[in-house]
Amino acid sequence: MTEHIESGIEAGTVVYDPRTDKVGEYRGNAGPYALLRPLGGGREWEARPESIRPATAEERLSAEVRAANRRSTTLTYPVLDSPAPEPVPGCASCAEFAGQREQAEARSDASGTTDSAVLLRRHLRRDHWGTRPRRVFRFVPYLITQDDSAEPEYEAYCVSGDETDCGAASGPCGSPGAVEEWQRRHTRDTRHLRYRRSFTDYAVLEPQSGAR
Repeated sequence: MTEHIESGIEAGTVVYDPRTDKVGEYRGNAGPYALLRPLGGGREWEARPESIRPATAEERLSAEVRAANRRSTTLTYPVLDSPAPEPVPGCASCAEFAGQREQAEARSDASGTTDSAVLLRRHLRRDHWGTRPRRVFRFVPYLITQDDSAEPEYEAYCVSGDETDCGAASGPCGSPGAVEEWQRRHTRDTRHLRYRRSFTDYAVLEPQSGAR
């Protein structure tokens, strides 16, 4: 019986990994490590089983917003005339997101307020506005600029193997040193020597000058 079963964490549970400061879905064990997958999909990474714990509601909400932002790839985006989305009466999901926004506003949590509004707007667009629009949209051109307020991410992926890649991944890390530490540990445990490394930063879209 594994430590995760004994501690009550089951496959599919959303957990927090303090080493990488990331939230992911617990998938199972990979040798001595816990295997986690980012919310919304992506490469899995290994975490220390004794350090992970179930994610809080706030941590899960922020991770879901981050995953939703990563899936956005269009350069022209519909902008709501009203900055604060309104829930549809009688919709349980709308009520949940609106309640989270009200709680964040009550504790003066600007980040939580924004995250809840983003999730509510995404839910409205997907489940309500697609067949019965509730707002008037306008389309404006955007410029892509680097987001200096967000930390870049570093990641390593083990490509050692005779016929197929090992597939183990460090998961997003906040510094090159953290990735290198994972590489050394993985090589110690597996004797694998070849890795693919990547660097990711964040970008924001800003309306072009003069756009209406």
